[in-house]
Amino acid sequence: MADWLADAVLYQIYPQSFADSNGDGIGDLNGVESKLDYLAWLGVNTVWLNPCFVSPMRDAGYDVADYYAIDPRYGTGDDLAKLVDSAGRRGIRVLLDLVAGHTSDQHPWFVQSADDPTDHRYVWADRQAPGFEPSPGSRPGYYLPNFFPVQPALNFGYARMDPEEPWRQPVDAPGPRANRQALRDIMDHWLRIGIAGFRVDMASSLVKDDAGKVETAKLWRELRAWLDEAHPEAVLLSEWAQPQVAVPAGFHADFFLHFGSSQAFRSLFHNGAVYDDTWRVRPCYFDASGGGSIADFLAEWATASTVIGRGHIILPTSNHDFPRLVAGSRTADQARAALTFLLTWPTLPAIYYGDEIGMQYQPGLPDFEGSVLGPPRAGYNRAGSRTPMQWDAADPEVTYLPPHPSPTRPTVADSQADPDSLLNLTRELITLRKTNPSLGSGGSVEIVNPGYPFVYRRSEFTVAVNPAMRPFGADIPVPGELVLGNGATHENGRLLMEGFGYAVYKS
Repeated sequence: MADWLADAVLYQIYPQSFADSNGDGIGDLNGVESKLDYLAWLGVNTVWLNPCFVSPMRDAGYDVADYYAIDPRYGTGDDLAKLVDSAGRRGIRVLLDLVAGHTSDQHPWFVQSADDPTDHRYVWADRQAPGFEPSPGSRPGYYLPNFFPVQPALNFGYARMDPEEPWRQPVDAPGPRANRQALRDIMDHWLRIGIAGFRVDMASSLVKDDAGKVETAKLWRELRAWLDEAHPEAVLLSEWAQPQVAVPAGFHADFFLHFGSSQAFRSLFHNGAVYDDTWRVRPCYFDASGGGSIADFLAEWATASTVIGRGHIILPTSNHDFPRLVAGSRTADQARAALTFLLTWPTLPAIYYGDEIGMQYQPGLPDFEGSVLGPPRAGYNRAGSRTPMQWDAADPEVTYLPPHPSPTRPTVADSQADPDSLLNLTRELITLRKTNPSLGSGGSVEIVNPGYPFVYRRSEFTVAVNPAMRPFGADIPVPGELVLGNGATHENGRLLMEGFGYAVYKS
């Protein structure tokens, strides 16, 4: 087990939007390196980079055309090695994004497979079947995409054979075996230059028709066993959205996310104003109305926590696929309560670049590099969460997507200079977490008030957050000395919290 992960504070970087070192308008690896001092100042110790491999960018890099080469827009393999070395000297580990279940339709593997009926690296059918696309090459038949049509699914086999679909292959067929070996080879290549591990995209999607993900779990446990032997300090984080399934399946940690059957993340932060709200009728807990409930999150977190053993649950502020922490009606003021919760709860926190300064999700942008989703959420545009990091007017401008047009948009430079900024609060909270193990991922937690305000104890600390716009109170005694906070008072044994209030006490 990579024990360092228990103390991780993750920071997700969308490289094309983060920092531009050469003035071409696109963020790059040297740009990321130039901002390592900022990340060290903030206190994060683990960086996850969205895909930076060679790609035609039909899905912003999640359509990989070469797993062994950095896309020229970001730099070179040497630039990545230099970034990893510079980050390591600052106590920061670097994770890459591994797109395991599919490639680009321009990957040489697929180009060959589309012309060779004996090649079984991808899922091919001899007739049109639901979800399959026509062959682009001389090979007759149809291929199965994993997400967009330009992302053909790598063949890891089917868990169940079906006489109506004779093209299905078992998980131990030659094609699936070759792909399993390829995953191992790709990981080994990058781990040998110092990468600390991988966040695995669509990790549950590999084996098809896999009820209960039984065969998919066997695949990942096999890879994990190899990883523990060959690279024992490396980690695998999954995009699965079910930690209680993903961690026993071989991952060190999994994210609570906005999709699938999980309600944990949605019950906290889902914002129907900017994302399809048919998934969740009532308000989320971090909604200004004060009409949400923390119960769904607590129930799912408790269930997952009892299953995962020494593994971890990751709770992100947001990511590149769904709205930012500040989105719709949720403001930067309200984000203070949210970050106080995220950085003091016994999960691993993951900050999406810019959320620490209150960058806003931007609706209404054009479709760009596959940012707009199709059914069932047709029209939702992920570009609104991928806009340039707001550094300072003196920095080379990233023009990958339009920056926020508001003249009051927060920048890192202004936020660092303002002691009362969201950024400085985030830094304080990270420092508090890092210097007090009882606030980390392994400490205990006791729920004091599961409503508005939400109050919980973590050993000698008591945390209270009120994400609602209106005041709320709870009958609890004075919990100790106020370490940080705003909008919290006590009267006659009752905690009173103003709207958007937050507080951390130490007894």
